[in-house]
Amino acid sequence: MATATFGAGCFWGVEAAFRELDIIDAAVGYMGGTTENPTYENVCRDDTGHVEVVQVEFNPTVTGYDKLLEKFWSCHNPTQHNRQGPDHGSQYRSVIFFQDVNQREAAEGSKKALDESGQLPQPVATKIEAASTFWRAEEYHQRYLEKRGQAHCRI
Repeated sequence: MATATFGAGCFWGVEAAFRELDIIDAAVGYMGGTTENPTYENVCRDDTGHVEVVQVEFNPTVTGYDKLLEKFWSCHNPTQHNRQGPDHGSQYRSVIFFQDVNQREAAEGSKKALDESGQLPQPVATKIEAASTFWRAEEYHQRYLEKRGQAHCRI
């Protein structure tokens, strides 16, 4: 089993996107900030430094990290800085939190390839940072869209 963590805007839709893959589990939460035990309200005020993230548990022999990266790039606009759709603030920034050197190298290579592909109208704004403490979000956020019978966020 391995772990990967991604920030790509509102975590509800990102979680649903990763659940389309053959993974062990996905949980929404917060990473990258300075406050211990942040709450959704703290993070939404954009004063803790945390990002809304999805932490994915996966079996690399079933679904490789490269497949997770493909899903990450396809489920949001990686050219936007501190926003996704109607959501604004650093808590919605595009970021890959790597767990080890292999993930870092794969993420950097994937980002470079996407940037050089000419597919996007602007440069990729996604940050690649070392993973820190994952704070699991409140239970009512877990599988939020699934609980409401939605396949994706409605904007």
